[in-house]
Amino acid sequence: MSKHATLRSGAGGAAASDFGTRRWALLAMSVGVFCIQLDSFGLNLALPRIGRDLHADGAGLQWVISAYLLSTGTLMLGAGRLGDLFGRRRLLVAGLVVFAASTLCCALAPSLAVLVGARVVQGAGAAMIMPVGLALLTNVYPVELRGRATGWALGIGGIATACGPFIGGALTASVSWRAVFWLNVPLAVLGAVCASRTAESHDTGAPRSVDWGGLAAATAALAALSVVIDSGPRRPWPAAPVGLAVAAAMLFVYVRRERAASHPLVELGLFRNAPYMALTAAGAVANTTTVMFLFVVPLTLQGQWGLPVALAGTAFLAPALAMACAGPLAGRVPQRGAVPLMAGCLCGGAVALACLALTSSFMLYVAVATVGGAVLGVANSLTLIATQAVVRPERAGEASGVTKTVITVAAGLGVGPAGAVTDQNPGMGAEAAADTALLATAAGCLAACVVLAVWMRMRPRAFAGRTWNCEQR
Repeated sequence: MSKHATLRSGAGGAAASDFGTRRWALLAMSVGVFCIQLDSFGLNLALPRIGRDLHADGAGLQWVISAYLLSTGTLMLGAGRLGDLFGRRRLLVAGLVVFAASTLCCALAPSLAVLVGARVVQGAGAAMIMPVGLALLTNVYPVELRGRATGWALGIGGIATACGPFIGGALTASVSWRAVFWLNVPLAVLGAVCASRTAESHDTGAPRSVDWGGLAAATAALAALSVVIDSGPRRPWPAAPVGLAVAAAMLFVYVRRERAASHPLVELGLFRNAPYMALTAAGAVANTTTVMFLFVVPLTLQGQWGLPVALAGTAFLAPALAMACAGPLAGRVPQRGAVPLMAGCLCGGAVALACLALTSSFMLYVAVATVGGAVLGVANSLTLIATQAVVRPERAGEASGVTKTVITVAAGLGVGPAGAVTDQNPGMGAEAAADTALLATAAGCLAACVVLAVWMRMRPRAFAGRTWNCEQR
């Protein structure tokens, strides 16, 4: 038996090939991703109502969104590796239970402070679900089905990503903003029940010891960086440099500990895996572009094209469905073609964003948005699917935690330029600001595509298919 087969047996055993086990794992991950993405994007249109009901101002309301995103992005790195060591099923169930309980607290929150606190805990649950769920699918599915299964789960999550603002807006208008949370409580409980019925999976080749100091340093660095990204421009001048200095210092401490640790939280050799790094970096650009796309297009449909919310949601249905369907399609991409396809997606995304900024026809705008949604959906799904294929299965949680952390932080960076759309600049209207933001993001996509193409040309052997199932050391 090969080393890879031994690791697969240790990670899942005979149960890894059982159809029932795989089915429950896929259903649990799909429900978890849907809940996470709905609560990421479903409250934007509900914030004014939340403010009126809880007697909160605009500055405090920002934390209803930020607290959740910051908590999720900060904790995913450690959660992925903890799942590898102590059981991916165990942490997935725990994450879904935490998510369900905190979502219930959000639905019942009597004040803004309670709501924000519950959102922090909700983000911690989400941080466990995503990387651990991806690693669980990697280990319970055979190689030939792994990408398709992950693609289906991400595609279902893509529905919530694209339609979340409109689902949240409709529930808020017809029922209450609390209904957004009530919807997710039974779904998260269902996900926990499904996860409990799948097989356990963990890294049998490593002792169950955690570099807690390294984990604390990495978490502190990510927390400081996330706060700077989220609120740095609104803070007094010294705040952002101080936050960046703290993040840099904690990162230095973390790297030193990892280099000396016998069992590091993240193997530094992971960052010498060329396909993994290329896909993660390109995925960060793609995720930032997706944030811009999801922010600008719905607002433009209501602003430039003058559609009410309901009609704007209907018009955005085609791009939303295209983005959701892209997940299963990305799961069918062979390993050798993933990096070139990612470069093509970045190029296609750049063209789509540029066309959105320049077109003056409504029908053409919707058609281009649909193509753009499909391209960006493939790129984002491919990031998470293909990076799992280029690392050892027993450390899949570690790799997915790093990837999700990187692309989440990148999405946070994308919120800054997206905010320009809503700035009331006397010298630039909302339409011009939106076009400028789209063109700037398109330029970034095109630059990333060129860098990726040059990288593949300079290191062709590193991107050959034969090296994809091992880590570059």
